[in-house]
Amino acid sequence: MKILVFGTGGVGGYFGGRLAEAGQEVTFIARGAHLEAIRERGLRVESIAGDFIIHPAQATDTPEQAEIPDVVLLGVKAWDVPAAAKALQPVIGPRTFVVPLQNGVTAADELAAILGRERVLGGLCRISALIGEPGVIRHVGVEPYIAFAELDGQQTERVEQLRIAFSACKGLTVEVPADIQAGLWSKFLFIASISGVGAVTRQPVGVFRAVPESRALLIAALEETAAVARARGINLPGDAVQQTLAFIDNTPPVVIASMQRDIMQGKPSELESQSGAIARLGRELGIPTPTHAFIYACLLPGELQARNLLKNFQK
Repeated sequence: MKILVFGTGGVGGYFGGRLAEAGQEVTFIARGAHLEAIRERGLRVESIAGDFIIHPAQATDTPEQAEIPDVVLLGVKAWDVPAAAKALQPVIGPRTFVVPLQNGVTAADELAAILGRERVLGGLCRISALIGEPGVIRHVGVEPYIAFAELDGQQTERVEQLRIAFSACKGLTVEVPADIQAGLWSKFLFIASISGVGAVTRQPVGVFRAVPESRALLIAALEETAAVARARGINLPGDAVQQTLAFIDNTPPVVIASMQRDIMQGKPSELESQSGAIARLGRELGIPTPTHAFIYACLLPGELQARNLLKNFQK
């Protein structure tokens, strides 16, 4: 398959790199020093599942310089999805489809509004990875997992072809869920809760899950997210909160979610699409979300500052 990875960070770099390692034709979209390093030295992945390097690696900073792909793996941050969709328009061929891998539950709808619903799958992944230095992806925790499916649940040839491509990859598990919306919300239940509590406490998961007071905050965040999901008609398992808490308890203690990492580094984050989204959806649905509203309120000033928007509130 011809695969375009739009956003070669921890997610796109790892999963796109594994596809390239398995022999797929992969082009990476990256920027700045990261792009130059990939062009000069290849894409290096340092992983707890085994290191590898893609050299030479096909890389560019604009989709127009790539061939029309069969599939686009979208690895940009959640707030960049609409802009990425517009940038992709020139390379969307008659059979091209896009798989969003963002944290959150709105990316597929945002892509569909610009590219057409027939061009979009539902997608999600689990991994703890980041750009360690230009040209280097560091996978530091969580067993890599990727899932995708048609938004309407149909079994299609394009989904099967992509599943086969990922099945040939080392260092990951691939799945085609029967209900991708339930899968997306199950992942969201996990990531929004550890991201928010981690960002407020400024501690890795091993610390905040162990302290009774912050663990109570974590459980409340999980319960609120599950309540919002069910109010939206998402078919979460009855024990989804307990399952997710058990998964968190077995997550490597050093893990820090990407939203938390961005906030701690003073960068723009996915706050609006995680705790912010849960608080907004809760208001719309009449579901109380005091924990996520508290997290959002605590983190919003720093988010505005990171985006140079705080001056709008200063007099």
